[in-house]
Amino acid sequence: MKEEAKKEDKNYHRREFRYGAFMRSIALPAPVQAEKATAQLKDGVLEITMPKSAEVTVKQIPIQAP
Repeated sequence: MKEEAKKEDKNYHRREFRYGAFMRSIALPAPVQAEKATAQLKDGVLEITMPKSAEVTVKQIPIQAP
């Protein structure tokens, strides 16, 4: 992350530079296979591909009523 600010006045000039790491977290709507995730940076665009995990099988349990 880079940020630059510049302010000039009659008596002084001020310039600020910020450098550092940037992190963003996004909650995914479905489970993914993290070990098969890939990322590609091209022309300033980051494309991340994460295949979905196998669907979770639903186990049905019969209920016995008296």
